[in-house]
Amino acid sequence: MNKAEVLKEIIEQRRSIFPKDYTDTEITQKVIDEILHSATLAPNHKRTKPWRFKIFKGEEKAKLASEMQAIYKATQPEQLFLEKKYNDIGFKINKADVVVSIVVNFSGMVPEWEEIAATSMAVQNMYLTCTANNVGCYWSSPKIVDYLKDSLTTEENQKCLGLFYMGNLDS
Repeated sequence: MNKAEVLKEIIEQRRSIFPKDYTDTEITQKVIDEILHSATLAPNHKRTKPWRFKIFKGEEKAKLASEMQAIYKATQPEQLFLEKKYNDIGFKINKADVVVSIVVNFSGMVPEWEEIAATSMAVQNMYLTCTANNVGCYWSSPKIVDYLKDSLTTEENQKCLGLFYMGNLDS
């Protein structure tokens, strides 16, 4: 297959795949590095490289799950609180092998929408690299990421755009 055919096949196969479908096998560090490196190759005006990624694995990932569950519980009016949703938050994070926070850094050098677009293109590169490596992934942007304080240390000019879940798939 030539490069164009390979690229077309990867683009056609790209899907959001959710943690319930991930295996319990670990994603190798080499593949994680490849996924994150591909993100940094996204086009960005004035080379601001506005994306900021933080990797959550192991104990840090477990703390993220607990913090997000606590935020959900604290921000939901009692009559709207759903035990299933509370449990799903923890399940998804814990079932994923890796969770990456997606933060945009607004430089002030270009319009904010351009930096959001560049960060989105970086995430698309991650999606395509995951697909090429048989890693399931999806980008989730729940409102509760706005309240993440302990797990993320965002600055005034930054905004969390969500979480990127990754896990190996059966071959």
